[in-house]
Amino acid sequence: MGDHPTSHRRALLYALCTHAIWGSMPIYLMLVDQVPPLEYVAWRTLFTLPICLFFVVRHGQLVEFRRTMTNGRTVRTLMASSCLIAINWFFYVWSIQNEYVYAASLGYYILPLNMMLLGFVFLKERLTRSQAIAVILAAIGVAALAMGALTTMWVSLVLATTFGIYGLLRKTVAAGPLIGLTAESLILLPLVLGYLGWTQLAGGGVALGRDGLETLAIIAGGPMTAVPLLLFATAARALPYTTIGFLQFISPTIVFLIGLFVFGEELRTAQLVCFALIWAAIALFTWDMLRSARNARKAKLGRGVAPQ
Repeated sequence: MGDHPTSHRRALLYALCTHAIWGSMPIYLMLVDQVPPLEYVAWRTLFTLPICLFFVVRHGQLVEFRRTMTNGRTVRTLMASSCLIAINWFFYVWSIQNEYVYAASLGYYILPLNMMLLGFVFLKERLTRSQAIAVILAAIGVAALAMGALTTMWVSLVLATTFGIYGLLRKTVAAGPLIGLTAESLILLPLVLGYLGWTQLAGGGVALGRDGLETLAIIAGGPMTAVPLLLFATAARALPYTTIGFLQFISPTIVFLIGLFVFGEELRTAQLVCFALIWAAIALFTWDMLRSARNARKAKLGRGVAPQ
């Protein structure tokens, strides 16, 4: 995937694919539940880098990558974003391994509200009246859900805050999705190698090679990381941040459905209320987006401009 301009429709498809992958992550993480969270994040970063470098070379972007890595301001921003995404990964894996799936899901329900707030404050994006009503409905749903998880709220807030700011930085940094993710992985590489080396020398050993299936799952962390993050970063640059934020409701909803139908978790009243309000909000937000797109096409046709 290159760093060329992306159409609105394709960006929306990328965003939907991203959340389909992220929503299914708890099932994948079951395969690495015996790997310490920090070690898994280290392997995940290490196996993401060669995938990114492959695409950089394939798309002929080595010169652009070198230019990016010599831009001090861009590198400082990517250092911040790489730290944020590493923290986010760690706490997500930690929460799943410690059976705080509810708290993790709540964090990603809070995330869209956080992202839309960031878009409103820093990017001067504005919501239509229908979109504002949708946000209020979703906020009420999240509040109802939060009442049942006050003791683990800090986990939810860490996940929502770190990824919300990460997305904002990636939308505004002077580096495309592929170049940016490659740079982030490279920036984290010394820390990753240092930690893995220390873990091995300390006598505890590392998880890689301990079990065949577990090893394959650890290696799969590379594409499981690179593909959705590239799709997300591409979509984030092409879509309004408020829209990107609202689409974030998809992945935690998938997580809840997996918990309900795959793991057989009890559906609490607060969860049911949250689902009803959030899906109503999604329906309203989607209707408003489709109406706006239809009006835009009519306006173009009225001016004699062919629709894209």
